[in-house]
Amino acid sequence: MTDQKKPNYTFALTVMIVLMFLLGFITTMNNSMIAFCKEAFSPLDDVKLQLINTAFFGAYIFSIPIAGLLRKIGYKTSLILGVVMIGLGMALNYLGVQAGFYGFLCCMFVVALGIVLLQVALNPYVLVLGPAETAAKRLTINQTFNSLATFVAPLFVSMIIVSNGSYNVSQIQVPFLGLGIFAIVLGLIVTFLKLPVIKEEEQAVEQGKTYKTSAFKYPHVMLGALGIFTYLGVEVGIPSFFPAKFAALGLSIADQPGLQALFSALDLNPTDPTSLLSLYWGGLLVGRAFGSAVLAKFSARAALTASALLSALCLLLSFVTSGWLSLTLYIGTGLFHSIMWSCIFSLSSVDLGPNMKQASGIICTGVIGAAVLMPVMGGVQKGFGLVPALCCLFVFYAYMIWFAQKGSKIRTE
Repeated sequence: MTDQKKPNYTFALTVMIVLMFLLGFITTMNNSMIAFCKEAFSPLDDVKLQLINTAFFGAYIFSIPIAGLLRKIGYKTSLILGVVMIGLGMALNYLGVQAGFYGFLCCMFVVALGIVLLQVALNPYVLVLGPAETAAKRLTINQTFNSLATFVAPLFVSMIIVSNGSYNVSQIQVPFLGLGIFAIVLGLIVTFLKLPVIKEEEQAVEQGKTYKTSAFKYPHVMLGALGIFTYLGVEVGIPSFFPAKFAALGLSIADQPGLQALFSALDLNPTDPTSLLSLYWGGLLVGRAFGSAVLAKFSARAALTASALLSALCLLLSFVTSGWLSLTLYIGTGLFHSIMWSCIFSLSSVDLGPNMKQASGIICTGVIGAAVLMPVMGGVQKGFGLVPALCCLFVFYAYMIWFAQKGSKIRTE
């Protein structure tokens, strides 16, 4: 009997990990550019500044049409197209920034469309690149590298873009061009990879159970999309308003010998606190690393409720304390934000049968929350101050608690 040689997808999986890292890196880097853009494209008020998030996360409104595109051009082509669009958008910024702030935003919107394509096409590929029994392990590894990228991205902004202490749009050009070329080369590599063709799989259905004709008819799906919408408000809201929070506390890295020594050793600009955002994203990294153990013992409903309550408590305590303790509590929310996405998504995706794919597109559309809510909070900040703007986060936490306890229980009727 001839032994059948099992395909070796090690190299392909390595490329998928790099793609996941790229996805997390670009997304977080965009958010970490807020403090830089405020100075480089001055003058920008608080509302215009948050358009950085609007231009980027607004692309997620195309999640449902892109899901339809996947069925026509296939997952591999979508991956290639996504990476190339990221590369082109980043490279075009070499000229885009010379056109000013809105030129920068237009280029980042092109990047964001590529990110959306990657987001919806990447996970199915990881699932089929190996035995089904180790699929969860492969996904976990990919998600860990995504979180690692969110930890590294603020350091990249601090060390490469603003390391000399000045704020000029020309400082964006070469780093962004380099990232663009890297992404395009990565797209070419993916083109020549032999990857399995993913066919339309049949959704598992329960015997004797009747399903509705559309995912739009399930209330918990729509409420779950709103849950993702509010989640993006808190995940992106904390880092987006970090520069303003740091300034409001009147903190100085120079007053902390340990931090000053670290910044000096890493050749970081001590007047730019952006690199401290890595602690926030590091909290998400730690939380996701241990999240599977938490969710093995507690239901998604209980975990989401506890996470929202603890995050809200950290934020509240950051208002009534001062100095570095206040900043630590503020950044500490990231630890509890880490498992919110998976809890909301899983609670929104039950009892759907053949409607699961359509539901996934609907739920992912909620990512536009970062695009909509950040300018709203920026407007509140401009009119009433930083604290009222951050108080909007309590509304988002409250909705997620309600969704966990009530909204997610709504099913077919």
